[in-house]
Amino acid sequence: MEAIEARIHEPDEIATVMTTLGREPGGSVILLPDIFTTTHRQLILDLADRYKLPASYPYRYFVAEGGLISYGADPVDLMRQAAIYVDRILRGTAPSDLPVQAPTKFELVINLKTAKALGLDVPPALLAIADEVIE
Repeated sequence: MEAIEARIHEPDEIATVMTTLGREPGGSVILLPDIFTTTHRQLILDLADRYKLPASYPYRYFVAEGGLISYGADPVDLMRQAAIYVDRILRGTAPSDLPVQAPTKFELVINLKTAKALGLDVPPALLAIADEVIE
């Protein structure tokens, strides 16, 4: 297995990279959380489907819209943490006095319909630990 970094800055580059990966035997995609990938998620999802590329996404809404699997920080939990910070700042705590916090809750979402379309069998152990399974 070889990881290939693909820095993409323009939508046209998405198609180039996905086409290249689609031609590779065993090609797949891991997307990192980024506003660019979120903005162009429909194009990414369409190309992953066209080239039958298994892909891992950073947010559940990619999977709800047809992606294979996502694993990442729970956005609702992140907003709760942010609200606590806002409350403390509004009550007078200096932002520089607040500790840096990392996400504490992560979610795993699997789309079985997409797995079937890709010819993949999802292990029962993985389904058992998923926060959500879309059928």
